[in-house]
Amino acid sequence: MKTAMVWGAGGGIGTAVTQQLISAGWQVAALGRGVEQWEGVATCAIEVQDTADDAAVRRAIREATYELDRVDLWFYGVGDIVASPTATLTVAQWNQMLAANLTGAFLTTQHSLPLLADKAHLMYVGAIHERLRLPGLGAYAAVKAGLEAFAEALRKEERGKKVTVFRPGAVATPFWDKVPLRLPKDAMSAELLASKVLAAYEGEQQGVVDFTH
Repeated sequence: MKTAMVWGAGGGIGTAVTQQLISAGWQVAALGRGVEQWEGVATCAIEVQDTADDAAVRRAIREATYELDRVDLWFYGVGDIVASPTATLTVAQWNQMLAANLTGAFLTTQHSLPLLADKAHLMYVGAIHERLRLPGLGAYAAVKAGLEAFAEALRKEERGKKVTVFRPGAVATPFWDKVPLRLPKDAMSAELLASKVLAAYEGEQQGVVDFTH
């Protein structure tokens, strides 16, 4: 039976990915905030309030090892955004975005590596950061660009594994409420994005993958 670890399983995209994996018969460790919906449904549901908390991440992964002896698909869908121009962006807001989008990706990856199968596929939710280099979104664009750089280096380090960063366009989830832009009429549903994620796993897609349609 295939196994997956989903970080951000309580969010819009993470919920859709977790649901489709479970429906397809996968064993799934659902981690993140608000994952109580997966208790008794997923293989295990582990609450993690902050993926940038080193100790909390270590504890969560140790708990997951009681249920899973390896992970075939590893997915990081945690993220946060603050819309503010550089002149008024606070250090706390900068650190908030850095923690969720980049530091959390690093810590969860690093501590998960011993649990990953030899040919595991690691997946991250990125963004089309070139299009986001707009007034008020510079910090968010910067951390997402950093995520891509981190993932590219990881792919070269972990030669037997596959590493992918997805760049979705607008996705209709509550996350969009934090963006000072109108949700496009052609925004992708979280369910459609999740199906594309599973298709990318089956097709062994690596590198940066645009999901703009």
